[in-house]
Amino acid sequence: MSTVILGIFEEGLIYAIMSLGVYITYKILDFPDLSVDGTYPLGAAVTAALIAAGANPLLAFPVAFLAGVLAGIVTGVIHVKLKVRDLLSGIIVSLGLYSVNLRVAGSANVSIFSKDSIFSNALVKAVFPEGMRSFATVMILFVIVMVCKVLLDLYLNTRSGYLLRAAGSNDRLVTALAKDKGMVKILGLALANGFAALAGGIMCQKQGFFDVNMGTGTVVIGLANVIIGTRIFQNISFVKATTAVIIGSVIYKACVAIAINCGMDPGDLKLITAVLFLGILVLSNMKKERHKKNAQA
Repeated sequence: MSTVILGIFEEGLIYAIMSLGVYITYKILDFPDLSVDGTYPLGAAVTAALIAAGANPLLAFPVAFLAGVLAGIVTGVIHVKLKVRDLLSGIIVSLGLYSVNLRVAGSANVSIFSKDSIFSNALVKAVFPEGMRSFATVMILFVIVMVCKVLLDLYLNTRSGYLLRAAGSNDRLVTALAKDKGMVKILGLALANGFAALAGGIMCQKQGFFDVNMGTGTVVIGLANVIIGTRIFQNISFVKATTAVIIGSVIYKACVAIAINCGMDPGDLKLITAVLFLGILVLSNMKKERHKKNAQA
């Protein structure tokens, strides 16, 4: 039982980092960014290539993040400068990144089991006994997630962060402030995909390998996490949206774990994800309709 709970927190916290990026595009920019399905494995590909070459696992963090930022900029430029629809620009980048990821990693599957990672190195082995390694993984992930959350919260409270919020809800305000709303969107997409790539890199280090197909359905998981978290805590003012997204990610992974432990085949994971996501959307729409009726009454 403890193994299952630890697994929920491990994967939930990793996906929480990716979900912070999806929160930027979905909730703040109102941009359906499907390029996340490509940038998540991009971070893993960069991480696997660096660690396989003997680089310090910590170095993989900023490099993976920057790789995601560049991919997000490409998505933004295609949408803003080339006037391609938001949904299509994300699909184009996601498709292109499949080949890029293969080039970066060198093959469709790269194992780094024998290499040091942030979860398995001399320091971790010295501080934590063999039976405590799983707790060490959760603790390390919790620290990383908190750092990402605090940095994002700090950014959103800056002038640039307020412009990012305005670009999604009232882009005329951005123009009235003599700012280019297109550049603001590109910045938001860059940050979002940076978080997605960072999450992919961390997952690669945690599971010990890169797989070119590991990003399939990532954006759906991220959207589910965001919707779960923001809906549960929408009426609780002292819980920040970023905190709600992180908790939503853990809740979502718990739901998946419960479904599998109730007898569903692990091969049905994508089906479970689709059904959960559909249920979340239906419940969300029902609540919206109820609020509209109450407001009109």
